[in-house]
Amino acid sequence: MRVAFFSAHPFDRQYFDEANRVHRHDLHYLDARLTAATATLANGHPAVCVFVNDRLDAPALTILAAGGTRIVALRSAGFNHVDLTCARALGITVSRVPAYSPHAVAEHTIALMLSLNRKTHRAYARVREGNFSLDGLLGIDLFGRTIGIVGTGRIGTVVAHIARGFGCRVVAYDIAPSAECGALGVEYVSLDQLWAQSDVVTLHTPLTQDTRHLVNARAISAMKPGVMIINTGRGALVDTRALIDGLKSGHLGAVGLDVYEEEENLFFEDHSSHIMQDDVFARLLTFPNVLVTAHQAFFTQEALRAISETTLDNISAFEQHRRNGHELTPPEPDPHPRVT
Repeated sequence: MRVAFFSAHPFDRQYFDEANRVHRHDLHYLDARLTAATATLANGHPAVCVFVNDRLDAPALTILAAGGTRIVALRSAGFNHVDLTCARALGITVSRVPAYSPHAVAEHTIALMLSLNRKTHRAYARVREGNFSLDGLLGIDLFGRTIGIVGTGRIGTVVAHIARGFGCRVVAYDIAPSAECGALGVEYVSLDQLWAQSDVVTLHTPLTQDTRHLVNARAISAMKPGVMIINTGRGALVDTRALIDGLKSGHLGAVGLDVYEEEENLFFEDHSSHIMQDDVFARLLTFPNVLVTAHQAFFTQEALRAISETTLDNISAFEQHRRNGHELTPPEPDPHPRVT
């Protein structure tokens, strides 16, 4: 099947070419992000493969459908960037990668937590400049501290395992509590209780209308003074302006972000020779107790291999008129169903 592959990076080409030895699709790699302005690049491609910062709104999907696209294969678990209602109306199947490596994201979450606590990122820069002073680098023992996990799916559960290994008390909030987390000794509490009790709050919940700006001014004011907030989930789970206010007031002790609510025009590209146009993001970077990584929590060899294999299998499943459970919208009916 001919596949228009948007937002292609060198690492995508490497792992997808490797996985495609089995599936043998015709992959056409494009540097461009998918938007309504670039969607015509997919004309003549029954399949389109996209990443988290591609924009599949109604205008883009309408252009894709007119150009012959029948399946959009997300190489991600999240799908908040896709207008699923429009895709269904146009008869476009949308598939995703529901799980690739929860360990990758969970381990990056802990890396942010440890770096911020012990100021490793600041110490690294100091030593390279010949500054061996310890002033301003004081941390705390995580042992015995309370880690609050919002969302205990696959990633949140791995975070709970690691946090318990550090000897932390773990509290969690989820509308569907995990039996595995319960067996670890995780205590399920209300969101208000989690805000009030946690020394570290880490977010691992999908982005929906109900979770958008889950961490807002009210939530931050309910948290402990000096609390650390980690977000490796979705950028819009956090109200960035409220975050900045909490940092300015000193109420927030540290913030670690691998995602940002306006990241689509920033992340995955080199902007080092340009003036930063996003004033909110630029302000965020001025705080010494903020550590931002550019949506790299997923970025391990194991995760990239799983993403490429699952994504291509999703396209193959569509081509072969079989369902594998990864569809967000129903596929086209098989015009030649098998008789059993």
